[in-house]
This record gives sequence, C-alpha cells and structure tokens, in this order.
Amino acid sequence: MSEVRAFPSIPTKILLPLDFSPSSQSALEMAADLAQHFHAELHLLNVIPMFPTTTLPDLIPEGEFLEKARTFAEDHLAKCQTTLKAKGVQSTSSIEFGNDVAGNIMEVVERDHIDMVVISTHGISGWRPLVFGSIAEKVVKLVQCPLLLLRSVSPKASFSTEDGMRSELVEAKTQK
Repeated sequence: MSEVRAFPSIPTKILLPLDFSPSSQSALEMAADLAQHFHAELHLLNVIPMFPTTTLPDLIPEGEFLEKARTFAEDHLAKCQTTLKAKGVQSTSSIEFGNDVAGNIMEVVERDHIDMVVISTHGISGWRPLVFGSIAEKVVKLVQCPLLLLRSVSPKASFSTEDGMRSELVEAKTQK
C-alpha cells in the first residue's frame, strides 16, 4: 500500500488577499475550506492603492478617496468575517495602503508569519496589469511559503465609481 504524503507543515495561518472581485470571492470559498480542513486561521487582506501626488491632484482628493476606500473595504471584510464565523472559521483582517500591492502582500506574509497564501488571478485591475504586470504573478515569484493560485476566467474591464462601488464596462464586440 502506498504511503499517503502529508503536507510538509500544516498551515496555521492562511493569507487571502481580496479585492472583492468575483474571482477573489471564489478564492474566499476555497480558502475557507482549507482553513476548516487544517483548523487554520484565515487572514483577509485588502490593499488600497496610493496614488502619487502627481496623479490627477485636482480631480481626486486623496484624503476623501482613501477614506471612502477604507470604509468600503472595512464593510466588505466585516461581511466576509461574518460568513466565515458562521462556517466556524477563525479569521482576522487588515487593510494596507501602498503602490506596490504585491510588496504589501509580502510584508504581511513576513510580519504575520503566514504559512500559506491563497490568491486568485484576474481580480479587479483594469489597465494596471498591462502596464505593471499581474499582482498574482509577482506574488508567485516572491513568496517562500506554500501558495495556492486559483486561476479564474478573465473578467470584463471594470472601474470604481466615485462611491467605491464596482461597475462593469460593456464591451462591444464587432463581427468582421
């Protein structure tokens, strides 16, 4: 009979970066299942991007944007934690600010002694991956602990409205 191979070390803290996109919500379900299975704590993380002071200084009041983004993230993280608690999953959450989302994720991994990262592809990113590269791709290259990369279907482009709610852009497809 073949020996069942065990996880090299059972994770006790699992990190799930969330941007509240449909793919990160699917990752939440998977991470919750893993946390239940391993009796691990699930740490939810949302990173709010900071804009350089030269980016649209007159059109986007930075303080107001950051406060709305924080309130939006706090509300959604609280809903996620309520759902996790109902499933019997112990969870914590944090909000970070920064221009380098992957760097922020790596800081949390180190600071909070994370044993495993669950991350989804194709979150809410709009044009950023075209210019800066995929956040998930950067995390895969940098993280030293076990990582579960959940591939999802590429979503339609999206943007954040002034009140922080996500809206989809309708893509017109033409036949030639």
